[in-house]
Amino acid sequence: MTTPLNVAMIGGGFMGKAHAMAYASMPMFFWPAPAIPVRKVVVDVNDELANEAKARFGFEEASSDWRSVVHRDDIDVVDICVPNNAHAEIAIEAAKAGKHIMCEKPLARGGAEAKTMLDAVKDAGIIHMVAFNYRRTPAVALAKKYIEEGRIGEIRNFRGTYLQDWSADPDGPLSWRFQKKIAGSGAVGDIGTHVVDMAHYLVGLISEVNALTPTYIPTRPLQAGGLDKLGASEKNADAERGPVDVDDEVVTLLKFQNGAIGSLEATRNAYGRNNFITLEIHGTRGSIYFNYERRDELQVMFADDPGDARGFRTVYTGPAHPYGDGLWPIPALGIGYSETKIIECYDFFSAIASGKQPSPNFEDGYNTELVADALLASGQTGEWTKVG
Repeated sequence: MTTPLNVAMIGGGFMGKAHAMAYASMPMFFWPAPAIPVRKVVVDVNDELANEAKARFGFEEASSDWRSVVHRDDIDVVDICVPNNAHAEIAIEAAKAGKHIMCEKPLARGGAEAKTMLDAVKDAGIIHMVAFNYRRTPAVALAKKYIEEGRIGEIRNFRGTYLQDWSADPDGPLSWRFQKKIAGSGAVGDIGTHVVDMAHYLVGLISEVNALTPTYIPTRPLQAGGLDKLGASEKNADAERGPVDVDDEVVTLLKFQNGAIGSLEATRNAYGRNNFITLEIHGTRGSIYFNYERRDELQVMFADDPGDARGFRTVYTGPAHPYGDGLWPIPALGIGYSETKIIECYDFFSAIASGKQPSPNFEDGYNTELVADALLASGQTGEWTKVG
């Protein structure tokens, strides 16, 4: 009999929806499941929103008091789906209460804050994961498999992008994502860290950066109401405006500890780009290319291909590839954002069942925050900046 584990989810917004869906679906895809996630209690900022999230996401209970919830004896897992400025306080309290923790990305607002969270979970001896779900895309996991098998040889170069356009309009609202005290940074922390995580996963730790981090839109309209609204969801040119004090874009050169080099670009101001995450990796024996907007596909080229077949080929992920047994029975049938969250949930509960830390865990999240710190520092000086 698969063990049930009670989940307390803190936050009932967009990410709460994605996580709740994964808890409900994971055993349907991966059976027998390592454990059964029980949607026990959802917490939001007030009782009205919490009760709405309870009904919408299928939780048994609702609460507006996260502190009392994380100390309940019947809670096994605390899932943190709130803005960045609340991650550390909740995670540290949950760790002291002995709960396993899933925390949305970025882990914190910088390396120092992330270190307090890492120390807390290490002291508590609990399982911890940071939700960089894009590395769970089967094609990205397949790229990792090819790299570990030596199929592209020694890695020489990494090129990664994450381009969106939801904040390109200057009359989009002043979301918390544009406020340093809440978010910590802009494009660097919000989307650039996803690329950093995949670079760490596929290539190795980044050791040095040389970055540009401009802010294009200095003010934005203040939001009406308490719910966070992304730039594409509301325009109000006549509203009172507030200052933006985070970066709108990051473009950087990279050096890796293993000698590889590369580049990274992330922006939320690229008209025409929706969720354009790409990575291209060149090695001494071949190359790999991935575009998240074509999630079922991995482009590969191996140097030992015959002369009449040289060039990139398309591998459509399916049952023969990572996580394929649990997903859909036909290659290229369709992998979406939801499936990456289901896989993330499966890996997290597998880690709890086995007692072995998953990846990315809080240490991985801390290493990513050190890179984010270096990117922001380099953006101020224009100089090469060492990570850590």
